[in-house]
Amino acid sequence: MPDLTLTGLAKSFGANTVLHDLDLHVEDGELFTLLGPSGCGKSTTLWSIAGLHSPDSGRIAFGDRVVFDGARVDVPPEKRNCGVVFQSYAVWPHLTVLDNVAYPLKLRKVPRRDRARRVEEVLELVELGGLEDRYPHELSGGQQQRVALARALAHPPDLLLLDEPFSNLDAKLRERARDWLRILQQRIGVTTVFVTHDQDEALSMSDRIMVMDGGRVRQVGSPEEIYHEPADEFVADFIGTVNVLGAHVPAGADRSQVWVEGLGQPLAVSPAAPAEGDVRLAIRPERIVVHPSGAPAATPNAVTVKVRSQAFLGDHYRYVVALGDHELVVRTLSRIDHGTELTVELPPEAIRTYAAQA
Repeated sequence: MPDLTLTGLAKSFGANTVLHDLDLHVEDGELFTLLGPSGCGKSTTLWSIAGLHSPDSGRIAFGDRVVFDGARVDVPPEKRNCGVVFQSYAVWPHLTVLDNVAYPLKLRKVPRRDRARRVEEVLELVELGGLEDRYPHELSGGQQQRVALARALAHPPDLLLLDEPFSNLDAKLRERARDWLRILQQRIGVTTVFVTHDQDEALSMSDRIMVMDGGRVRQVGSPEEIYHEPADEFVADFIGTVNVLGAHVPAGADRSQVWVEGLGQPLAVSPAAPAEGDVRLAIRPERIVVHPSGAPAATPNAVTVKVRSQAFLGDHYRYVVALGDHELVVRTLSRIDHGTELTVELPPEAIRTYAAQA
């Protein structure tokens, strides 16, 4: 399977620029996710790869094969050999499962015997063997999704492109579907670009993730890097749950300490804050350590707080506590009563600091 390279991709719709000189490289066999809020440009990027949108400028290459290069090259969608699964699945209601899956092979004039053999292979691959004669209305949502995937794989694609394929499934089925699809993708080794706004899908399935906002790249990295080492406040706030606090570094002071409004002690941070003046702190709720009976001596960033609210979420408790002039979300396995005073520890290495935006 080829790798994928996008260079300087730009796209506007009227006065609205949705992609700003986007660069991207997806490795051969990688499952690469485009993640971001609605309107960030991720679907436009996917459709540009598929040939369903023509960018205003830039270059798209599948391995050594250039499929778009401005006005010079623009290979039509049917000749790019991309397997595409749409958000709505787009299976034909008047065709059986067999005929839906066989359709791309029929268009390519694959001989009937070879076509039948390939359809049987791909239906077994997506665990739909024995359902060849059913119509879409006789299938569950998850089965319709697998029909769409089987059709995308029927003629072995150079790239598999997935546009929020789980959005129409309920929560339990969505979780099973993404685990199944990840195993299948690894098994067949097809280079895959996956579009979603669901952070759990992105973190659980991807080799790497590109976080997008306003048609620009905020960060590219592994799920662990994106979650634990967000490049900026937007990424930190978009991925998972995070506490974001306003703070300040006095002029000429040690930038390894920051002052949170209303808190009578500085907080140590590691690495040091990026600049003097106003800064923003980010810390994940699960990184905060709770010491109900008080923290041991010399514990850094140990602060006494009061529980304002609590919620039981099955595998953990979620507490909101007062920290200076801010509220802090804390997760723990222990039950703590409303109004209780306790000590929390904010480990310096768990805090990320960012320059405050103007």
